[in-house]
Amino acid sequence: MRSDFPARGTRRLDTAADTRAFGEELGRALQAGDVVILDGPLGAGKTTLTQGIAAGLGVRGRVTSPTFVIAREHRSTVGGPTLVHVDAYRLLGEGSSGDPLGELDALDLDTELLDAVVVAEWGGGLVEQITEEYLFIHLDRETAVREDPDSEARIFTWELRSPGLPDQV
Repeated sequence: MRSDFPARGTRRLDTAADTRAFGEELGRALQAGDVVILDGPLGAGKTTLTQGIAAGLGVRGRVTSPTFVIAREHRSTVGGPTLVHVDAYRLLGEGSSGDPLGELDALDLDTELLDAVVVAEWGGGLVEQITEEYLFIHLDRETAVREDPDSEARIFTWELRSPGLPDQV
């Protein structure tokens, strides 16, 4: 990840458009080999965020939830990395070997993971095994709704995690 994007932070995003804009900002900072893990409940905005990341990366294809296909590849239109969008829960669910790299390899993707940006929905506790450094993003849709039941806001908290980085939560 480029150093101009903060290694940790929190943002309140009030609309889906705000979420896509944040994703686009993040997507412009991501580089081949980066792994982003999205963690949050159903409907928190994981796919919406990934749509923004895809726009920032300049990849082609409609970005939709990978739930039914497990993983989707989106090739770059600007000579950048391919986006590999994964549903980690399904990838490593019942009947899986429990080996994320092996399971991703078994999908027979056309892209080497080191040449791609991997965004894993439902990845908390699972996909960290494929890399030593990753960006963990938690999407909270409960806090804003407690404050205002009509709110569509989400609170995004992110942190670059690596064995070599101090003070990780």
